Amino acid sequence: MSFSFKPLPLAVGIVILVGLGLQGCSVQSANKSGNTAKSDTSRTLTPYFTAATAKIKTPDADGFLQRWLLLEPIVKPNRSNTVFTDSYLRSAFATEYFPNQFSILPKNGDKVKVGEQQLTWHALESTTFNTKLFRFAYGLYKPVYGVLFWAVTVVNCPEEIKNVRMAVGSNSASMWWLNGKEAILLSGDRRMVMDDCVSNRLTLNKGKNIIRGAVINGPGMSDFCVRFLDEKGEPIKNITISYE
Repeated sequence: MSFSFKPLPLAVGIVILVGLGLQGCSVQSANKSGNTAKSDTSRTLTPYFTAATAKIKTPDADGFLQRWLLLEPIVKPNRSNTVFTDSYLRSAFATEYFPNQFSILPKNGDKVKVGEQQLTWHALESTTFNTKLFRFAYGLYKPVYGVLFWAVTVVNCPEEIKNVRMAVGSNSASMWWLNGKEAILLSGDRRMVMDDCVSNRLTLNKGKNIIRGAVINGPGMSDFCVRFLDEKGEPIKNITISYE
């Protein structure tokens, strides 16, 4: 018995090829979008964070600060990041969400009430140079979009260091304070790039220095990175980092 095969009509073949091509594009786009896949159900802080300890912690090889107290995200709906103008951010960050937010040095496990939300502070160490806030929120089953994060850390200096600059990158907008004074504002819709914005000259005091940051984002991923640069633009690494 013999079989004969007839070629598919040209139009049918084109439809099949186009369909396969679109399917391939969909898979590729999903892999590159940064969105959490449906199969990603681990809901853990690992491998992005480890619990902070009392051990001496220095910046990484490039000077980035990796030990932070992070507050679970405050819900602040924004459908777009284009609203993050200087004036909007100053108003948003000046709002008192919880008592003493600009002066308190929280402890691991402390809780605060923000509207109807009860949020917890977590002392964590980032396993990468940038602190992945999206993964922090996702791992704790918290909102990941339309959110405002607060971060605090303590930099300990063996001696006074003058004329340093705070170098920050964040996704999306953020504001940072050193020892209670505004150091730098990153406005607009932006992606996290190391040293995206650099502050004016600052002084790190001998002893404790408190760094406080607020990061706001609508859609998309959220993260930040912070380090200090000396007068020559070199990362400052002869400091230690603690959360108390």
